[in-house]
Amino acid sequence: MQETSAPKKRSKGFVIVLAALVIGGGAFGITKYIHGQHHEETDNAQIDANVSPVIPRVSGYVKEVRVKDNQFVKKGDTLVILDDRDLAIKVQSAQAALLAAEANKNAAAAATQAAETGITQAQAQIGTIDAQIEAAKVNLWRANQDYERYANLIKDHSITQQQYEQALAAKQSAERQLDVLQRQKTAAARQTSVVSSQSTATSKQISLADAAIKQRETEVADAELVRSYAVILAPEDGYLSKIYVQPGQYINAGQSLFSVVLNNTPWVVANFKETQLTKMKLGQKVTVKVDAYPDKKLEAKITSFSPATGAKFALLPPDNASGNFVKVVQRLPVKIEFVNPSDELVKNLRPGMNVEVDVHLD
Repeated sequence: MQETSAPKKRSKGFVIVLAALVIGGGAFGITKYIHGQHHEETDNAQIDANVSPVIPRVSGYVKEVRVKDNQFVKKGDTLVILDDRDLAIKVQSAQAALLAAEANKNAAAAATQAAETGITQAQAQIGTIDAQIEAAKVNLWRANQDYERYANLIKDHSITQQQYEQALAAKQSAERQLDVLQRQKTAAARQTSVVSSQSTATSKQISLADAAIKQRETEVADAELVRSYAVILAPEDGYLSKIYVQPGQYINAGQSLFSVVLNNTPWVVANFKETQLTKMKLGQKVTVKVDAYPDKKLEAKITSFSPATGAKFALLPPDNASGNFVKVVQRLPVKIEFVNPSDELVKNLRPGMNVEVDVHLD
């Protein structure tokens, strides 16, 4: 009797355990099935944030590095200082060229002023000569009248030959005096024309000097701006990455020195399979679980879908040139933003951290 009861007890216990496993497995499967109908999950997701590279605009030797790895900086803080002695020389050269251009303008202005003074004097001289010509004309008219009278009187021998000759000499002297004054007026007019031409030329020189001064001022501003690039400033508030530059090192313009992780709200980029996107849409609730904080869950929401799959943005996208094709399920990046960005846990997140996301489809 004892030999037959033991197998029955074992058989009964086995059935109970098997039934429990079947019931538990069924319940788990049903739960997962129901959950899968209302949720989409993936662990192919990471924290992302804005990262700004620090890039010098000029080449040169590093004079001083004022920051350290992982340091927090504010926008405008000095990060690196380059040796700017050669740039300072260029500034001084541009300033000297500006002084030379200003001196040329002053010389042209002085010449213009002298020409204008000459024009004024020549015009005054012409006015004086005009007055003298009018007086000479009156004198000539009177001399002509006297000569004509004496010419008539000499015929009748009413006057002496000497008186007649004096009248003739006075007439001829008046004519010569008028001719001399007219010649002087012509010469003064020519001189005025020459001085006026010189004034026009110097005026053009002033215009050219003004243009040269503006060009030199631009060169000075450009040289000073380039010199200011020797001081490399933080583009935004944030944390610095690994700093690879050292004093004495030569760096090239456009070379990426290090990066600043901007001090703004991070987000999640989750790469869902294309087959998971059927019911997903903007604004759906998302539960985010960060691997670094396994006991914490963060609320978030879907804010955008990538315009193309990740393979299209790859450095070497898959391309079957032979025409053969093997279908592979693609993944589409989905941007997920936190509902409460001021949460202390959100502030502690760093780009590149792994997370798990659970999208609530309903």
